[in-house]
Amino acid sequence: MDNPVDNSVHTWGPRPALVAAGWVLTGVAAATLAATALGGDRPGTLLLALVTAGLLAFSAYGTVVRPRLSADADGIRLRTLRGTRRLDWSQVRLEVRTLPRFGRRVPVLELDVLADHGDPDEDRPAALGWIELGEDPREVYDVLDRTRRRPSG
Repeated sequence: MDNPVDNSVHTWGPRPALVAAGWVLTGVAAATLAATALGGDRPGTLLLALVTAGLLAFSAYGTVVRPRLSADADGIRLRTLRGTRRLDWSQVRLEVRTLPRFGRRVPVLELDVLADHGDPDEDRPAALGWIELGEDPREVYDVLDRTRRRPSG
């Protein structure tokens, strides 16, 4: 046996500490919102309600989609709010692109679905940054590339 088959599954998702910080900030914002609402500050209450709702949405998203991406020798699984999509390696094209975000250029792992499923939402490319993956997209690409080249079995 020259090359033993590696059946390991690699997973990536938002870092647990980042998600936990989001939940802590959501709690602080909710408590501040309650105090502001009881104090009668209507504009402040509206602003804090928006901030609290945004923090709640991001924290819930980070919790629900963990792990965001996983891969093994057979293909990848991409978790979204609508469920988990399973794609064979032949159905997906991987690329690291550098895109402008918040005034600077950052690497993003782009997954293009090559198979036509008839559902435009399913065939949209996914662009995953370091927040969604928990590490640099270039490093994730390297692991995915090695995993894709490994024989399944």
